[in-house]
Amino acid sequence: MTAGRVYLVGAGPGDPGLLTVRALELIRSADVILHDKLIPWEALRDARADAELIDVGKIGGGAQVPQDVTNALLVEKAQEGKDVVRLKGGDPFVFGRGGEEAQVLRAAGIPFEVVPGVTSGIAGPAYAGIPVTQRHVSAAVAFVTGHEDPSKPDTMLDWAALAAFPGTLALYMGVKALPRIASALIEHGRPADEPAAVVQRGTLPDQRTVTAPLGELPDVAKAAGIKAPAIIVVGGVAELHDEIAWFEDRPLAGRSVVVTRAKAQASALADRFRSLGAQVIEAPAIGISPLAVDLPDLSTFDLLCLTSPNAVDRLFELVRDARDLAGLRVAVIGPGTAAALRAHGVEPDVVPERFVGEGLLEALEGVEVRRALIARARDAPDVLPDGLRERGVEVEVLTTYEAVAEPLSEAVRDAALAADYVTFASGTAARYFLDAVGGAAPSGQIVSIGPTTSGVLREGGVEPDVEATVHTPDGLVDALLADAAR
Repeated sequence: MTAGRVYLVGAGPGDPGLLTVRALELIRSADVILHDKLIPWEALRDARADAELIDVGKIGGGAQVPQDVTNALLVEKAQEGKDVVRLKGGDPFVFGRGGEEAQVLRAAGIPFEVVPGVTSGIAGPAYAGIPVTQRHVSAAVAFVTGHEDPSKPDTMLDWAALAAFPGTLALYMGVKALPRIASALIEHGRPADEPAAVVQRGTLPDQRTVTAPLGELPDVAKAAGIKAPAIIVVGGVAELHDEIAWFEDRPLAGRSVVVTRAKAQASALADRFRSLGAQVIEAPAIGISPLAVDLPDLSTFDLLCLTSPNAVDRLFELVRDARDLAGLRVAVIGPGTAAALRAHGVEPDVVPERFVGEGLLEALEGVEVRRALIARARDAPDVLPDGLRERGVEVEVLTTYEAVAEPLSEAVRDAALAADYVTFASGTAARYFLDAVGGAAPSGQIVSIGPTTSGVLREGGVEPDVEATVHTPDGLVDALLADAAR
């Protein structure tokens, strides 16, 4: 059997937006992924459904997966002919033991590639408004481990040289050793009043930064409750935090937001909230299940109505291509559905001003229609087909998919109930979420995409705090932002 290939891939410092394009390509195609604990969990979102995911992460002071076990797994899985991604936080060659794993693979005759990642020693400070180099302040940066292998008989760190280093020191894995690090640097000549900082969980929504003179930093960090993972920065650049910090200034920084959309649709909305600084909790209480259906002869209709992006995508799984829609007037229920249609190369003829069934009926007033095909979900409201039939239109409903309930883990359920905001982009998502949490009331603000969804929430005993005036995902985001700004 031909051996597979191993990819030593850097997952970046935590923000999923910092994953490289190459990293995502490999994650999507891998047979096996051996991953650290400190990777962004979203990194695994696009893994194949049949991929084998193995947690080999290490957390200081906690349960450890021995490195020799990880090495053995890399060789074993590759020798089975599988393509293996070894997904490591940050960069695999910056305090990531990627070089050691590469040596093991070379000795075993396993082909491998290295995919660098954004390292936390640069990214964490950058997200805290601290450039590790700055003209007139620091022309050099040294990356230093604050946690050496305890089995080594002697330290590899030359504290005198580090104290004399004419630039920025970025120390990894040094929170527990911070008093010793500061003391050693000062003892060997680093000024006690030199600016310094600790960035905890850099690039993540709950990132925190504390600054103080080097001699005071251990006490200040301890008082602030700073814990690993964190980067320690020593040098004049640390003073720039107060001037150019940007991450904490985003409108939803420090807020937690729950997205209840189905997994297939949640990513874009979740990513939008993350870009605004929110800690996002994905709680997809709803799933999309395609239904077996025979597509009628589209040439016998003069109007096609599409009531959701899911209906669009499902339709294009059934047709040959966009040419099958030639000659049809196509109406959609809103801009989200219109965007999904354009993605397939078709421009909608009718997009209502109000993004509900009644709005689409209004938009079709005066449009001459003899036969209409409505592609939609099972159990969708009958406002549109009934309204068209009342106008004498012959209507056929094509039920292409159904929404199904998805269970929530206890951890996701508890996090969702405690979040600052819980968002609902459809009545079905609202109904299934309330069922999944057993009727428990979320403690945060309830944000509804529109009146139909609000009605479902009220039926479930939950009064929405915020209702979008524009009934789209963008309108939902805007409504939440307006509430957060109050």
